[in-house]
Amino acid sequence: MTTFTYLGGPSGVLEYAGLRFLIDPTFDDPQTYADPGSTPLVKTRGPALGPAAVGRIDVVLASHHEHPDNLDIAGREFAMASPLVLSTPEAAADLGSPVVGLEPWQQHRTGPVTVTGMPALHGPPGSLEWVGPVVGYLLEAEGHPSIYVSGDNASLDPVREIAARHAPIDIAVLFAGAARVPAIDAPLTLTSADAVEAARILGVTQVVGVHTEDWEHFSETRADLEAAFAGTGLLLETPRGSTVPLGGRGAQERIET
Repeated sequence: MTTFTYLGGPSGVLEYAGLRFLIDPTFDDPQTYADPGSTPLVKTRGPALGPAAVGRIDVVLASHHEHPDNLDIAGREFAMASPLVLSTPEAAADLGSPVVGLEPWQQHRTGPVTVTGMPALHGPPGSLEWVGPVVGYLLEAEGHPSIYVSGDNASLDPVREIAARHAPIDIAVLFAGAARVPAIDAPLTLTSADAVEAARILGVTQVVGVHTEDWEHFSETRADLEAAFAGTGLLLETPRGSTVPLGGRGAQERIET
C-alpha cells in the first residue's frame, strides 16, 4: 500500500513500493535561523513526529540543502545518517556521502523504484543566484501509482515540461504556501491557484499539499490551498502525524482540461 504521513512544513513520510521515503526533513523546534546577507527564517511549530517516531527511512528526498525550511539542523543530521539522500548535484558536492545529486531527467534506481530528477525553479526567472538550485522527483515502480514531488518549485513552466514527458501522473505532492522574502518580489513556491493549475497540467487524480504552515514566510495557508481546490475532489486531508492511504489513477476524477 502507498501511504503518506504528514509531519509539518514540507516534511512527510511516503511509503511506496516497500520503501520509506522522507521528504525534506525539518525536525527542529521553533526558532529563528539567522543567515548573514539574507532574510532570517522563523519556524513557528515543530514536527508532529520526531526522528525517533519516524523510525527507519530508506531514502531522503531533499529538494535542496541551502534553506532550513527544507532541511533544518536536526533534519540534516537525520538525513546524513540515512542510507541514501537524493538532492541537487550542489548538495552532493557540499555534503558528500550518502547524498547523490540528480540533474533534471537523471534517474536513480533504488530497489524496485526508479526516481527521476524533475526540473524546478525556486522563484521567478532570474532568481537562481539568490535562492539556489532545487530539484523535484518522479517516483515510479511497476504495479504502483506514479508520484511527482514538486520540491520548492514556484513556476508552472517546469510543470509543463514534466507533463510533456510524463503526463498523466497519478499523484502529486505539491509544495505550496507561496513562500515570500522581502528581497524577491515574487512567490518562491507555488501559490494555491498555481497548485490547482499544476494538478490540471499533470492530469493527477490526487494531490498531497505540503509547505503551507509552521514558517512565517509562507504567505498562503492550508485553508487557502483547500479553498483553491474546493470542488475538485483532488486534495487529500492529511492530518498532522496521521498516515493516510494514497490511491492511483481512477481513484478520483481528474480536473477537466
